[in-house]
Amino acid sequence: MDNFKNRYDEQRELLTDTFTAIGQKAELILSVGQLLMENGASSDRIIRVSKRVAAFMGIDEKKFHLHIMYTTLMLNISDENQSHTSFRKCVKHAVDMRIISAVSKLSWQALSDHYTLEEFQSRLKVIATRPRFYTEIQIILAIGAACGAYCILFGGDIQAAFYTSICSMLGKIVQIRCAKVGINPYVGMAFAACTATVAAYFVHFLPTETAWQPIIACALFLVPGVPIINGLLDLLNTYIVSGASRFLHTGLIIGGMTFGIVFAIEMFPVVDFTNLRMLPEDNYLIFAINAAIGAMGFAILFNLPPRLLIAVGTGGALCVCIKNFLIFELNCSPELGTLAGAMVIGIIAVKAIHWLHTPMQVLIVPAVIPLVPGVLIYRFLFAMINIRNLTPDQLLSAVQSGVDAALIILAIAIGTATPQIFANRAFERHNKEKQEKLLHEAYRSNLND
Repeated sequence: MDNFKNRYDEQRELLTDTFTAIGQKAELILSVGQLLMENGASSDRIIRVSKRVAAFMGIDEKKFHLHIMYTTLMLNISDENQSHTSFRKCVKHAVDMRIISAVSKLSWQALSDHYTLEEFQSRLKVIATRPRFYTEIQIILAIGAACGAYCILFGGDIQAAFYTSICSMLGKIVQIRCAKVGINPYVGMAFAACTATVAAYFVHFLPTETAWQPIIACALFLVPGVPIINGLLDLLNTYIVSGASRFLHTGLIIGGMTFGIVFAIEMFPVVDFTNLRMLPEDNYLIFAINAAIGAMGFAILFNLPPRLLIAVGTGGALCVCIKNFLIFELNCSPELGTLAGAMVIGIIAVKAIHWLHTPMQVLIVPAVIPLVPGVLIYRFLFAMINIRNLTPDQLLSAVQSGVDAALIILAIAIGTATPQIFANRAFERHNKEKQEKLLHEAYRSNLND
């Protein structure tokens, strides 16, 4: 009984005095923000989860101020009498959907199960140090399968898809080895892109009728889909500094890829294949199967919980089929088809998060990765590499590829963000009501007994 009373005495103090253990509270909030930022969460999600954690610690929303930059988080907790400010550096940037989902769930559990600060800290440490769901071999195989599927979507045949898978796996192995020996990640991406592209060049000596598609598809595992989408979402949600920094990070990734690809194609007599027709067969079953494989392959790379792989694969198949139906059957533009596909997935995710009990971003991002215009980006880069040899018509076509790629990326971001924007008010109202109810039931009612 004494332990019970002491436990709730601590909770009473946490809830009634914002500045009790303020240093420990600030460090835990920043740890939550750092985990989310370093593993691919959007700034809007970081703010929402951090505010929920602050509420669990008895910090009123009006006293809570979190400024997000891509590499730094600044937290200020203040009232009319006191103020506390802390900073935290974000030292790495990867994608781990398990951590995003687990941290979100932990924030709700802390409210409902009235954790102490020590309990919250220990559970957060478990989330941060828990091994990934998938082994290194599984990730490499998933990347190979995803890039092979994209090769088919670009018009490649089965043989070309198989060769693409091998080339992509070789590139991924090089990237992993570079990371293990401490090579700069952008340099590692350049080595990976070069390795995959060199291997893909030799495909045209092998039995296949679509020998050049593997060169385009083999390095797509490096395309920074998550930073692009998050960057646009941040800008749309007015997190300007973070959004601009994500785009700079994206530019460095693309720069590393470009250097590796340029180095590879300068070694061999690569023809101008940027005008090849790269459309899949008019067969929606092929669309669906390969889009699903691609989405699930990237979901494994992003460490998505296994229970969600089928849902993400279904989402990837659905959005690609919608896009292609609008383009091929209704003669819509690729931008409009992409916007519609992304928006349908966003609308479904608004409901699916309640069925699957996971954050919306975890479902949406891997599902829309097949919509990222890797081919157009590659065409634009290839043309810029050879810009001195381009005719005016070829230069105009290259610029058009770049513009189309930018518009499609914007369509993906708007399509996925629009349902969230319309649903956010309802989500915020529901979450606030749920949060207040949990605070009252878990603390106020028990403390008054």
